[in-house]
Amino acid sequence: MISNQRPRFALLLLTLLPIAASAQQGKWAAAGDPTAKYMIDMERKWAEAACDNNLVAETILADDFQGTSPEGKRYDKAQEIADARHPTRKYRDCKLGEVKVRFFGDTVALVYGSESRVRTDQGRAKPETLIWTDTWLKRGGKWQIVAAEDLFAKQ
Repeated sequence: MISNQRPRFALLLLTLLPIAASAQQGKWAAAGDPTAKYMIDMERKWAEAACDNNLVAETILADDFQGTSPEGKRYDKAQEIADARHPTRKYRDCKLGEVKVRFFGDTVALVYGSESRVRTDQGRAKPETLIWTDTWLKRGGKWQIVAAEDLFAKQ
């Protein structure tokens, strides 16, 4: 009986393997892709949050979100929202830079981008540029960021 099932299993494996492999092949978002446009708009709002203290993080970050700051510290959704509500630093001129969206199947996207801002610290203005990668996941029909990593670009 086992030998009779092997050909069926092999056929099933050969059928599913190309499907699984193709799902792992990423594709860059098309210029007018509405999902990519939504993600980029939300990334813009998140970048602007350092200047205007908007609370977009409440919506776009998943409850199990984990981020890595440019200083190498981990933070979660609650910490990000608390920082937006009670900022310890002042910023101005927050701008989103170039952003690219790469989809992996229908439920995962990596968003690569940059943003700039000017930090005012003790009356001194210091420009900062962040380079980042955010991982978006679609769960329950809703796209949210589950992971983020930010790096300071050299000035």
